[in-house]
Amino acid sequence: MIKITLPDGSIKEFEGAITPLDVAKSISEGLARNTISAILNGTQVETTTPITTDSTLQLLTWNDDLGKKAFWHSSAHLLAQAIMEFYPEAKLTIGPAIEQGFYYDVDFGDESLSEKDFEKIEKKMLENAKKNTTFSLYPVSKADALKEYADNPYKTELISNLNDGEITFCTHDNFTDLCRGGHIPSTGIVKAAKILNAAGAYWRGDEKNKQLTRVYGITFPKQKDLTEYLERLEEAKRRDHRKLGKELGIFAFSEKVGAGLPLWLPKGTALRKKLEDFLSAAQKKSGYEFVMTPHIGAKELYVTSGHWDKYGADSFQPIKTPNEGEEFMLKPMNCPHHCEIYKVGQWSYKDLPKRFAEFGTVYRYEQSGELHGLTRVRGFTQDDAHIFCTPDQLLAEFENVIDLTLYVFKSLGFEDFVTQVSLRDPENKEKYIGSDENWKKAEDAIIQAAQKKGLNYVIEYGEAAFYGPKLDFMVKDALGRKWQLGTIQVDYNLPERFDLWYNGSDNEKHRPVMIHRAPFGSMERFIAILLENTAGDFPLWLAPNQFTILPISEKYVDYAKKVSQLLENHDICGLVDERNEKTGKKIRDAELQKLPFMLIVGENEEGTGTVSVRRRGEGDLGTMSVEDFINYFKKEAKI
Repeated sequence: MIKITLPDGSIKEFEGAITPLDVAKSISEGLARNTISAILNGTQVETTTPITTDSTLQLLTWNDDLGKKAFWHSSAHLLAQAIMEFYPEAKLTIGPAIEQGFYYDVDFGDESLSEKDFEKIEKKMLENAKKNTTFSLYPVSKADALKEYADNPYKTELISNLNDGEITFCTHDNFTDLCRGGHIPSTGIVKAAKILNAAGAYWRGDEKNKQLTRVYGITFPKQKDLTEYLERLEEAKRRDHRKLGKELGIFAFSEKVGAGLPLWLPKGTALRKKLEDFLSAAQKKSGYEFVMTPHIGAKELYVTSGHWDKYGADSFQPIKTPNEGEEFMLKPMNCPHHCEIYKVGQWSYKDLPKRFAEFGTVYRYEQSGELHGLTRVRGFTQDDAHIFCTPDQLLAEFENVIDLTLYVFKSLGFEDFVTQVSLRDPENKEKYIGSDENWKKAEDAIIQAAQKKGLNYVIEYGEAAFYGPKLDFMVKDALGRKWQLGTIQVDYNLPERFDLWYNGSDNEKHRPVMIHRAPFGSMERFIAILLENTAGDFPLWLAPNQFTILPISEKYVDYAKKVSQLLENHDICGLVDERNEKTGKKIRDAELQKLPFMLIVGENEEGTGTVSVRRRGEGDLGTMSVEDFINYFKKEAKI
């Protein structure tokens, strides 16, 4: 008898060898029809994979993320097959599933792929899919694999790093590819396909290697699903923060300043300042003290912290001074600086926790191909803070940071998010610093706090920082893509590396525990996602300009400026549109700039001390006294 344990803990028994599909059929014919992949003993496999021993099994459908992964991984084979039919001299490299679809990196040699070629590839993919051929995975010896790909240096490099017994090929129809497995039952399930883009990508992400063509695609089991996705894609383009940032005058980039280094324009700077003030006020109430640290630090600082060993080769290179052997680095992290601030004092357990907060700008080298608007930059500001506490205070402090992060998200309308407990990879511990004992204490604390706060979290192994586990807040953008914004990390290791201590109640020295936290994550990425989620219609309290006053002729400009000053006195910020344009055009322009309020003034308003109020999206609200408008605004702008 073979016992199969399902995710709900139930056990099904079978006589003789079976497959995941057999298990699905034993539950229901409907489930069997919809099962497209499976997780067998923790590994994603085909539905036809033999099961010969007691096992754990999870059946996957299109509605599961891992089901989509199998669907899109299999579709990458269809894409590669179509490309080779049109470009037989091309050399394939790798083609993984990604969060939304898949890609394949291809060396087209002397040929090239352009947008005009997309449609023929899509048609060929669907033509081949209709043959309804199965995906067959089988082992190949290293020698035979190298022989098969003798004319493909990319596949040869991949195979050279594998051992006999680790190499498998996958065949469907007339196409074979080097592959580890995890496919859908047959190509016929793929009913809709779209090539989304083609871009340059270096082999293995290394700028020193040859640039390949990365072909992005997406497929679905129904045409309706593709239509809905393309509609969402168009909406996402409308909300693209790079487009909105330019249109609304939030930020810009300059080739002369350098790639990945954003310039904040006046409206963007006002937006950032309001976010900083908002979080600073919340932090002050929570007992944080504000500090400031330099934009550079001695290389030795980052050697001590471990950042140099982990990231030095991929960071901005050290800055040399006239003194021989003296090197500085652009600050890649704020935490080493805050450790040194903690060391300035002599602390007792009665002084803890110490909470140091800073909007600290850091610099990390990103390859040019990885840069993307504000979401991936080379210089960014973290809303960073580090809490130094006793082990007994750790859980309460961690829970307080969760509360602060949830308050930030709620205040800014971020409701579509998930939490991820990021732990170290138990199979690859050399990537991390610190003892097993400290890692276990840190990981247990995070899981306990997440459970106590009722967070619906997922656990991801291998996603921890090199010095400690973390709780990440993953926010979805307009297209449903996940971005890490807020993060909270527990760290027993940096206090050891920096020899931090406090006097305990026993009058002995003890190590503090360190919590790293950043509710926004980075100001740049946070504002990018905020732009896309709001389409530039910021919450009223956060709008860089909250009103524009529109005098109907130049005779009423002075009155408009007087009203503007009264509003500014109440911390309501805006501008006066003095242009010699018709009022209708001024209103249209204000709507395009997403200004919340338009206050129209003319002879009647000047004579009565009033303003005629229009609200974006609502239209005419009637005439109000300036005082009544101020009261109305403050009520509407409350967080």
